[in-house]
Amino acid sequence: MKLFKSLLVAPASLGLLAPMAATANEVTINDFNAAEEIAVTNSRVDGLEARLNNFEAGSFSDTTVASFSVDAVLGAIDGSTSETTSLDYQFNIGLSTSFTGEDSLDIAIDSGNTSPSVLSGAMGFDSDTKLNVDGVTYTFPVGGATMVVGDATDISTTFTGACLYSSFTDYTPDDCGTGNSLGAGNKGVTASIGYAFDNGFSVAGGISSPENEIVGKTSDLYGLNAAYTTDSYGLALAYVTDDGGPSAETTTWGFQGYYSFDLADLSVGYESQESGGTDKTGYFVGLTFSEVGPGSVNVAAATYNGTDGLFTSAQDEKLVYEASYSYPVNDGMTITPGVFIREDTTDDTGVAVKASFAF
Repeated sequence: MKLFKSLLVAPASLGLLAPMAATANEVTINDFNAAEEIAVTNSRVDGLEARLNNFEAGSFSDTTVASFSVDAVLGAIDGSTSETTSLDYQFNIGLSTSFTGEDSLDIAIDSGNTSPSVLSGAMGFDSDTKLNVDGVTYTFPVGGATMVVGDATDISTTFTGACLYSSFTDYTPDDCGTGNSLGAGNKGVTASIGYAFDNGFSVAGGISSPENEIVGKTSDLYGLNAAYTTDSYGLALAYVTDDGGPSAETTTWGFQGYYSFDLADLSVGYESQESGGTDKTGYFVGLTFSEVGPGSVNVAAATYNGTDGLFTSAQDEKLVYEASYSYPVNDGMTITPGVFIREDTTDDTGVAVKASFAF
């Protein structure tokens, strides 16, 4: 910028000297104050610099916020088809902006390992080194309710849950074992709305359809939710149905509850699903000890079949167990060592350390 100022001052000074030479018989050297003229030119250049800075600062909206997170895990699994030690990571970007002060446009971008290991799958990490848009949502108020519309957005986005447990692995079914109901996903395009009363009650509902045919002959997903939460306990219920399109309809009920004791927080979950005359159920139990040294301890057990926690009455239930200790190193870094066991034909036993960075 100093060079820029000099380049502007030099021709300006020459321009002032040229007319003085042409009319030397009328103008004397005393009529020219070089310091004053240069000061005026400098002032004008400073004004131009300020305008350039304002342009750069205003290139993006003041309400736009970017957040970044990185998770890395080092560990090993014994008993799986690949008994190796591995290091995996995932990288996530969140972009959020507001146009009215009450709305929010949010974009999620994910990336991860090119060739994820067995451990990466157990932790539920994102894969593929390319940056992939994981969801685009727009949130805005409708009266006293909150409305969310978007692509690749879960219908449960506005649902209120009653689960205090923080899972270590993805083997522990999502949302305290209610990932098909209180944590229901999406079919593509989604609209979800929720309303919270002042007395702790809340209700919500959502619908999701494929992008190429909204509420058509293809499979659509519908969901309803009701919850009551307080500082010491909470209950949540969800009903979700997938009409199946040309296939059989699938209906899922989910229940969550928590109770806070002096020593620990107890979280439970139960899910029941019916599809084509076949009934399945699953459950979850977890304990969170929120004040253990500088961190917190989480211990849980849940049914798990490799996809979710649901089993028919004729199937032998398989369980997954996990225990972890999470402690913040500082505001932007958390370390979580943990162990887990997944029952299967050959039980999988894993030990891992996860580092989470937020910036």
